[in-house]
Amino acid sequence: MAENTSSPLRAWSWIPTLYFGQGIPYVVVMTVAVVMYKNLGISNTAIALYTSWLYLPWVIKPLWSPLLELLGTKRHWIVGLQFIIGAALALVALTVPGTDFFRWTLAVFWLLAFSSATHDIAADGFYLLALPPHQQAAFVGVRSTFYRLAMISGQGALVWLAGTLQSRFGDAARAWAVVFWLIAAGFIVLALYHLVVLPRPAGDRPTPPATAPWQSYAAVFGEFFRKPHLLSMLGFLLFYRFAEAQLVKLVTPFLLDPRTDGGLGLTTQAVGLVYGTAGVLALTIGGIAGGWLISRYGLKKMLWPMAIAINAPNVVYVLLAWLQPQSWLVIGTALCIEQFGYGLGFAAYLVYMMMVAAGTHQTAHYAICTGFMALGMMLPGMPAGWIQEQLGYANFFAWVCLATLPSLVMTALIKVDPAFGKKA
Repeated sequence: MAENTSSPLRAWSWIPTLYFGQGIPYVVVMTVAVVMYKNLGISNTAIALYTSWLYLPWVIKPLWSPLLELLGTKRHWIVGLQFIIGAALALVALTVPGTDFFRWTLAVFWLLAFSSATHDIAADGFYLLALPPHQQAAFVGVRSTFYRLAMISGQGALVWLAGTLQSRFGDAARAWAVVFWLIAAGFIVLALYHLVVLPRPAGDRPTPPATAPWQSYAAVFGEFFRKPHLLSMLGFLLFYRFAEAQLVKLVTPFLLDPRTDGGLGLTTQAVGLVYGTAGVLALTIGGIAGGWLISRYGLKKMLWPMAIAINAPNVVYVLLAWLQPQSWLVIGTALCIEQFGYGLGFAAYLVYMMMVAAGTHQTAHYAICTGFMALGMMLPGMPAGWIQEQLGYANFFAWVCLATLPSLVMTALIKVDPAFGKKA
């Protein structure tokens, strides 16, 4: 039965938990898995290659997003997928202590990644259906904040807990199994909670297929690929984070590897604190600052400062690899500088995607942009571990600094509406 969903108090009962739940499986697949595999002795080459493939569901999710319009309600998709995600997390806990854990956990992470990407589509669509436009704008900061809190919980609290349990048990596999059992139990509780509290908006119902649904479907994609300046636009979407895509796969291994191997020799707990907590807070502050600056001065004026902000701080990793400082304060400060710059520079990327998607079929076109965004992270990240093992950490980070050039070239080539993003 449909119900009134316009009460702000009612919205507070489900928006924070929905977007916290959206963030957890993503950070588990993209970041926590890297730490776990490093703790379990997997090589940097294998970690970077196979975990980069896990971006694929987010690359291709626009291909099946129309199915969520045709089959069932967004509410049913959300709750059902949360139960599936909980079950997948439990499967990781079951398989990680086994002798062939790498193959089996990767298979489960694939299931988790596809479920998470589909959950993203349903959650974002439900948000638009359940709230009137003025509340959508009012709660955009809330959903972003709780998504970021999920990042901190995953990269920070869960990694710290795994390190603590590893010290207590003396067994990394057992420690990570306990962590994944706890996440699985939490997700099942979340699914049960949303089964009760999610509203039932009148507009949340299957959309009858058009007379020729596949022609309409193809027309949406065709319209996107007829946009002006298509090549420079796609180049920017794919290469703006070319250096960052390689860097992010090796930061955690670098922090964990012993100093004799060129790393910083931090404990898993320390990584959870300095990178997963302080670093994500700096990333969040950078993102907020970036959004404010664009709203004040416009995307065109802020594009170059933000392109430099996302790329220039990568040099801190060259310094860390050369100097190998032992102070947590020095390491944490360097990580926060880089993460703040990343958050600041990424704001320009997000607003550019909004500009590209503006117009007819805005939701579908934005989803296509996010697919190219994920592809731009997946492809460069795949060989990053092999490159690092050939060059060593110091030379790898120097290569990352050189790899910022495609980002700067594409920034110079794109066309930006001078008024876009600036508050009227």
